[in-house]
Amino acid sequence: MSIGLRIDVDTFRGTRDGVPRLLSALERRKVRATWFMTLGPDNMGRHALRMLRPSFAWKMLRSGAPSLYGWDIVFKGTLGPGPVISARLADTLRMPDRAGHEVALHAWDHHRWQVGAESLDDASLDAELARAKEAFARVYGREPHACAAPGWRCDDRVLALPASQSFRWRSDARGPAVPFLPRVASLGRTLAQPQVPVDLPTYDEGVGRGAGADERFNEMLLARLADGAPHVLTIHAESEGGAKAALFERFLDRALAAGHRFEPLGEWLARQPAPAEGCVRRGTIPGREGWLCVRG
Repeated sequence: MSIGLRIDVDTFRGTRDGVPRLLSALERRKVRATWFMTLGPDNMGRHALRMLRPSFAWKMLRSGAPSLYGWDIVFKGTLGPGPVISARLADTLRMPDRAGHEVALHAWDHHRWQVGAESLDDASLDAELARAKEAFARVYGREPHACAAPGWRCDDRVLALPASQSFRWRSDARGPAVPFLPRVASLGRTLAQPQVPVDLPTYDEGVGRGAGADERFNEMLLARLADGAPHVLTIHAESEGGAKAALFERFLDRALAAGHRFEPLGEWLARQPAPAEGCVRRGTIPGREGWLCVRG
């Protein structure tokens, strides 16, 4: 069975350290993936304010966030503007592209998008996306062909933005790994822009507590893959390219030994049946704080 493999790169440290480490691990196994890149300032430390929410605080404690992500990520951008990733690490951002992987757009300011999807007006959100597209073009010499909203913070409003219309496909939704064409009520039409939903849990969503929690997470993923259905997995440069690198490599080796194959989302999408019409809505999933995009 083929699994669509998606790698989200959210932060300065994830780019600097996680991208080369994950790229090396994948190349040793002849595995390719889709990398969704964040280009602008790393202000992820500002999420610390969300610790005031009990559900977010519990998630941080359950996943061991400081040890998982590192203290420099936990507090990045809290005392001033964070470093602009594409200005400081352009050569690192280009590494997966040069190695033959699929590279697409994640965000300009990851933190601002996660907050702004709730609070910014349409023009401000559109400007945020346009700025990300411009930065992507400067780094890679071409426009991004696909996009994934940070934190799966997407709804009809995002899909209707002018800057969103140029993408060939997007990966914003959670739910069964069955691509669909979203009908956007505000536009009065169905977009010819397939959504590639992510169905498998991320590490921070699915890991439990106590001794052996990491290995149980791998066992759970492998059990999910064994059903023969299509699947899409998201990993993060900050975790699977950092503190959980060895855990992810053990998962990869066992999955490959079981006959599974990993591929970039664009190639995975091309081999799926023609997508039917669907819609997106705000919803929740276990292990993740707040709303996110799910198939309606």
